[in-house]
Amino acid sequence: MALSGKSAGSKRAQHWRRRKEARPAEIVAAALEVFAERGFAACKLDHVAAKAGISKGTLYLYFRSKEEMFEAVVKSAVLPNIAEAERMVAGFAGPTRDLLQRVLGLIVERMVGTPLSAIPKLVLAEAGNFPALARFYREAAVDRVFALLRLVLARGVARGEFRAFASPEIERCIIGPILMTALWRHSFGRFDPDPMNLASFLPTHLDLLLNGLNAAGIDRVDDAQVDSRAGAGRA
Repeated sequence: MALSGKSAGSKRAQHWRRRKEARPAEIVAAALEVFAERGFAACKLDHVAAKAGISKGTLYLYFRSKEEMFEAVVKSAVLPNIAEAERMVAGFAGPTRDLLQRVLGLIVERMVGTPLSAIPKLVLAEAGNFPALARFYREAAVDRVFALLRLVLARGVARGEFRAFASPEIERCIIGPILMTALWRHSFGRFDPDPMNLASFLPTHLDLLLNGLNAAGIDRVDDAQVDSRAGAGRA
């Protein structure tokens, strides 16, 4: 049955509206790919437009700069994962070690095992030339992850599951190996004869971490011991 001109026009209009609504997400996905391939400084709006299959003029209807596109990538692809982890923590009723395992598992799965792992490398590489970019990512994403980890650790201490740490650096010690894994994938990983296995990385990290946090029967290594051992190694 043939469509009338009015019906065909209506369907074309609906299709155009659907494409218009989907276009920002398509541009953001293209921007993430280009950022991962070229970095921030070398990325041009023409590259993103070509990757998204649109004209540069169309891209300008949605984003006026690379900075806006980067913020859109973080807000649409990174922050929802952090929000999911926050909801997980708020509603969890089991042991804190299981909660920590789930939170870190989500971070590794979503932020290291996907193209999003290029974002930390980009920020660290470009922070000197684009400090506003680094500040935005720190405040929007990193600070929220650190606050979430502090909340999980405080829960474990309050329940007698974890021993208390006086140092405020503990969340950096937790996230550091995960960050290094993301950076490794986009630098040394391409030359690594034995590629990193994320499936074995997380259990190893958790084993070291949870045994260090365990409240029962663990000898604490303080700063003086670390310094004395380092001095002995240099002697």
